[in-house]
Amino acid sequence: MNRGDGGEDWTGFTVVEGAGPGRFVFASPHSGDLYPADMGADPALTEASLRSAEDALVDRLIAPGAAGGAVLVLGRLGRAYVDLNRDPADLDPLLIEGLGEGTGSARTAAGYGVIPRLSGDGKSLYARRLTLDEARERIARVHAPYHAALDERMRAARARHGEAVLVDWHSMPARATQGSGGARGPDVVLGDRHGSSCAAELTRRLRRAFEALGWRVALNQPYAGGWTTQAWGRPDEGFHAVQIELNRALYFDEAARTPSAGWSRTQKGVAGVIAGLLASGT
Repeated sequence: MNRGDGGEDWTGFTVVEGAGPGRFVFASPHSGDLYPADMGADPALTEASLRSAEDALVDRLIAPGAAGGAVLVLGRLGRAYVDLNRDPADLDPLLIEGLGEGTGSARTAAGYGVIPRLSGDGKSLYARRLTLDEARERIARVHAPYHAALDERMRAARARHGEAVLVDWHSMPARATQGSGGARGPDVVLGDRHGSSCAAELTRRLRRAFEALGWRVALNQPYAGGWTTQAWGRPDEGFHAVQIELNRALYFDEAARTPSAGWSRTQKGVAGVIAGLLASGT
């Protein structure tokens, strides 16, 4: 993780071209861990809180996709700076000056708009308010180019194959799906917008592949797919999108912020799911 001093390269994303011109685009919008100095976060905020919403190591887990022909579009900046899986118009009037009351979605009202007000563990990210110009500049510099890159790759894949498939990869904190008494929740949540964002066979294939690893799979609960899945989930137009949430309890020590004892098994399991998916098509 880096809280920048202003001299670094703060390109918002990296594109890794696949080994072949396939129909799959893999995205990891929340695996970035760079924080530009102009964020101006509350100096009292701990590093653990600042980073608590990151999809830690997801970019590494999906890296084998490139060898199978998928294009990877990977966020580099921390989610607390700009959330690449939110509508760019979803601005928070409690954080950003110059907005009218009642703007933004329910998610924004909870503190998690395109520029979050709260950290993943519920702490205030700022001891100040942002100007509207500041917010718009972040979106123009980081959010818009990332989605332009997704757009370019998705349209190119459809032009080649008649359809394109976006797999939006995420991780979820273990606490997010815990049951009563702290019982561990599902290992994987597949979000296909309740069957509307992709061909049903894609969801079924992914479910079978993860269950073959002995992992518990849930569908659309509690995550049905975010803004990116909603935007690209247009099967009638040849664009399919599915969101995959991996439980960090599989592979990550959230307290130490290091790979856990399950890292190797998870890395191997995800690589196998990816290999099967890319080999079979949609």
